Amino acid sequence: MTVVVKIGGARTVDPAGALADIAVLREGGRNVAVVHGGSTAMDETLERMGMEPEYVETPDGVIGRFTDEETMLVFKMVFGQLNTDLVTGLQNEGVNAVGLNGADARLLTGPRKDAIRVVEDGKKKIRRGDHSGTIETVNSEFLELLFENGYTPVASPPMLADDIGDSQSADSKTESRRWTAVNTDADRASASVAGELGATLVSLTDVPGIFKNPDDPATVIECVETPEALEEVERVATGFMRRKVMAAREALVRGAEAVVVADANTDEPIRSALSGDGTTITRDAVVTEP
Repeated sequence: MTVVVKIGGARTVDPAGALADIAVLREGGRNVAVVHGGSTAMDETLERMGMEPEYVETPDGVIGRFTDEETMLVFKMVFGQLNTDLVTGLQNEGVNAVGLNGADARLLTGPRKDAIRVVEDGKKKIRRGDHSGTIETVNSEFLELLFENGYTPVASPPMLADDIGDSQSADSKTESRRWTAVNTDADRASASVAGELGATLVSLTDVPGIFKNPDDPATVIECVETPEALEEVERVATGFMRRKVMAAREALVRGAEAVVVADANTDEPIRSALSGDGTTITRDAVVTEP
């Protein structure tokens, strides 16, 4: 079984346990792909540079970063450093890791968003100038090639967007295609990778799972096995957890075996998640086309 591990970018997430766990899984013959975020590091770097991080809320209640051209430059710098640090940590654990982003080998590709719908002051608005995209394709053949040769991929945004100018005709699109690196959500990136690989996605964060009551850690939902149960989880999830639940659905619809949202800061966090800790969402929780 292939495992995709999403290492969250919150300040309180310590990746050390996950890196050690990946080494154990690799020694046991498991293929592991890592996808990481970097929200806290991005915010801290922007603030040090005198720039204000900007988050927006969609009409569905999902909170995400608004990335303009200047923020995108910082994004590339920050995520490059985070990726290198994780790859170095895995090398120190004896894992021959390879650092990637979505532009490498066209790993993560899709259309760039012309605009995004947001809610500001209770009103729905259209924001333009966002440097982000939606992942449609994953180069799973490249990932499988790395697995076959003993490498562990460590991937992150940005993705590669198909940025075709308005003046180009439909017949000339293929020849005149221009790629642009743009932001994409790391949770959804990990969902896309897990779906394409038919893997189990372990999403490591700074809480022990999805709470039925967002204010009470004792209300962790252990297992979600029906569409009705998943709808309930989507209803109770708030803030950034709502984005993780949305990504979980996308991963399962795309072909993932299961999704586990679990605590990164426990002993053996990945193996514990695969053994039942955290919140496990199974394929039975989504309705897929036959």
